[in-house]
Amino acid sequence: MRRLRHLTNRHRAQSTNVALGWVLAFNAGAVNAGGYLVLQMYTSHMTGFASQLADGLVLDNLKMLLNALGAILSFMVGAAVCAILVNWGRERRLYSVYALPLMLEALMLLPFGLMGAATLSWQTPFAVPLTVLLLSFMMGLQNAVGSKTSGGSIRTTHMTGNITDLGMELGKLLWWQRRRRGTPAPLQPVPHHRGRMRIAAGLIGMFVLGSIAGALGFKFIGFFCVVPLAACLLAISLPPFLRDAQHSEELRGFFRKRGGR
Repeated sequence: MRRLRHLTNRHRAQSTNVALGWVLAFNAGAVNAGGYLVLQMYTSHMTGFASQLADGLVLDNLKMLLNALGAILSFMVGAAVCAILVNWGRERRLYSVYALPLMLEALMLLPFGLMGAATLSWQTPFAVPLTVLLLSFMMGLQNAVGSKTSGGSIRTTHMTGNITDLGMELGKLLWWQRRRRGTPAPLQPVPHHRGRMRIAAGLIGMFVLGSIAGALGFKFIGFFCVVPLAACLLAISLPPFLRDAQHSEELRGFFRKRGGR
């Protein structure tokens, strides 16, 4: 329980950020790959949606434009909600400041896993089913958590930056430079950052493993396969929240005010 509590508490360490990032990368891979089987689109792939937005404008394809716009706005709103929850928690000096957005994601995933198929028939003004907007919102929420906890160095819903980092560090590892002054000196390795390689490789590996799990889960179980993902998020976010519920006068006062209304 103590280890789980430290994953999302207010006080951060690099090892904690990495461990949380790997958990969230697995979760993002599962949701993203599983969502593709249902929707034929990757709901965390904002680069693709940005290009789709431009294509829709150029091709005068209103449906394509609205699809991309809906996903982008949902992802952005999710990130904004994360920032609001984190700052709300910071103002009240909560121990669970980073657990709050993950609790929200978990509470959204639970009913989504139980009745997510119904959302495929709920159309929206963006010409896509509600499923797309919900998944994009949750990916934006989660990606912002990883960014907030690590100061922007760990992103969990897309792997472009991580693959770039891994490629650069591998390039440094393989490159040998020669001193040009005087007699040629022995070749020396260009300094590379093994820790950054480990983090990037771990995030990529966990995302791929999550993608495999999500694809298999959606293929054989359907939407219900996201329920274990929600349980995992609750397992790492509930312990610090329960600690606050016991010890934080600010949090208890907030709920008393809301309950009295």
